[in-house]
Amino acid sequence: MKGLVMKSTGSWYQVRTEDGTLYRCRLRGKIKLKDLKVSNPVAVGDKVEFDLEDAGENTGTIHHIAERENYIIRKSTHKTAHSHIIAANIDRAFLVVTLVSPRTSFGFIDRFLITAEAYDIPVTIIYNKSDLYDAETAQYQQQVLRMYEQINYPGVICSTVSGQGIPEIKDLLAGQKILFSGHSGVGKSTLINHLAPGLELKTTEISDYSDKGKHTTTYAEMFEISPETFIIDTPGIKELGLVDIEKEELGYFFPEIRERLNQCKYYNCLHINEPGCAVLQDLKAGKISLTRYESYRGIIAETDNRR
Repeated sequence: MKGLVMKSTGSWYQVRTEDGTLYRCRLRGKIKLKDLKVSNPVAVGDKVEFDLEDAGENTGTIHHIAERENYIIRKSTHKTAHSHIIAANIDRAFLVVTLVSPRTSFGFIDRFLITAEAYDIPVTIIYNKSDLYDAETAQYQQQVLRMYEQINYPGVICSTVSGQGIPEIKDLLAGQKILFSGHSGVGKSTLINHLAPGLELKTTEISDYSDKGKHTTTYAEMFEISPETFIIDTPGIKELGLVDIEKEELGYFFPEIRERLNQCKYYNCLHINEPGCAVLQDLKAGKISLTRYESYRGIIAETDNRR
């Protein structure tokens, strides 16, 4: 039988067939033994084949995972030298970020965008909790929005309290398989509940002491909120470690650097202090965001430190 993985709980997977029937499946042992450097060989969004164990119990055994069209991946926080696939076979990612309560760092945003670039996954940045902005923060929000839109990352400023941006987000969802991701506490589950009230996802308040979110979503799970429209809710991410991206190729995953790669004097230019670097020239001229460039430099430095 063929199906789509709707939920992963570590050792068991919820698989849905084309007729909408849900099966509780495990992974066949020999697939586990393959040298897959990932902590979760099966991810939400995977297309799989499975055999029924007991028709009466609706349980099965997964024996084949179809080749993935794309996926979002990060370094595993539990297994050294392993990675963790957040979700697979998605049409677009919604990166939910907040400027306040808690504040999402540019480093985190840019690392997520790099990962999406690596697998050609379009990203829309959802700037949540706009109801908490004062006039100065609202003005700053517009600057951040423009910075990312200039390099083709569209954004929506929204609030589940005021309703701002909710209709635009609903329009973007139609007929798509959308991954929702971001830090804990940015309001992913609350936002999803506004978009699909019938789901009634569990939510928690932000800690006043740390101003950080508590993990509400424990496992990644996909929901069909209308025909052919799917939402993937994922646990909050504290840190997003990049996987298999060397410093020599990092610039390719920054659109504003990629479009200037052939303009540098040296083909192997790292855009740090090389003479005749087109990126540094445009940075000095204000054509490249200093904030984005600092993210690039920071990741280069991390790569050197690991080595």
